[in-house]
Amino acid sequence: MKLNSRIEGSGQPLLIIHGFLGSSDNWKTFAGQYAEEGYEVHAIDMRNHGKSGHSDESNYKVMVDDVLEYCSDHQLASVDVIGHSMGGKIAMLLATRNPDLVQKLIIADIGPKYYRQHHQDILAGLNSIDFSQKPSRSQVEEQLKTYVDDAGTVQFLAKNLYWKEPGQLDFRFNLPVLTKEIENIGEALPENVIFDKPTLFLRGANSNYIKDEDIDDIKKQFPKAIIVTLKDAGHWLHAEQPAAFLQSTLLFLKQ
Repeated sequence: MKLNSRIEGSGQPLLIIHGFLGSSDNWKTFAGQYAEEGYEVHAIDMRNHGKSGHSDESNYKVMVDDVLEYCSDHQLASVDVIGHSMGGKIAMLLATRNPDLVQKLIIADIGPKYYRQHHQDILAGLNSIDFSQKPSRSQVEEQLKTYVDDAGTVQFLAKNLYWKEPGQLDFRFNLPVLTKEIENIGEALPENVIFDKPTLFLRGANSNYIKDEDIDDIKKQFPKAIIVTLKDAGHWLHAEQPAAFLQSTLLFLKQ
């Protein structure tokens, strides 16, 4: 599948892969900052997200195949990769399967392990919106707040709203398929794969996605992994601590 992307700057190609229910728009500011630092930044919309095409399939194998097709189409033979959450799982599988393609890998607040499905409230809230009633943006946000108590998450979800036609809002992501295929998002990285190149795992101090007891298992599959914890940050560490995120990633990329 052809993927939509934002491309900025020139230099070493840097792919940015967003998380579940996100899009390249979430990384707009970072893309500009990395471009200023000498990178050709490719902020990608994954299938069923952002402005990329919709499909009945949503799993890591097909999403990695999409990224490989993207790299081939854009003649990218050597890339650095940043992936957050679901995007981090995509990046890990991409790197372990294609170690010649990926030079440096940055994984933001996700590990290679299996994660139990935990998006039930968010998906219930999204699926409760009846767009046939032509709700306003503020009405959609108020409805989501009855399911999701975190204001930042509501704002993040609302960024996916767009005017499908005059007076008619909709979500850009493919909600029916993402709901149906949700179990695939928690899938573990295959146990027998290894990426033996520089890898940075960034975790939020207030997040439980990467626990201390996960570190040994991470280093079995990513022997050169460095684990850095960002203070006062949860799972959305790049949004909560953008300056620290940028500094940590650039320090690693430029080593």
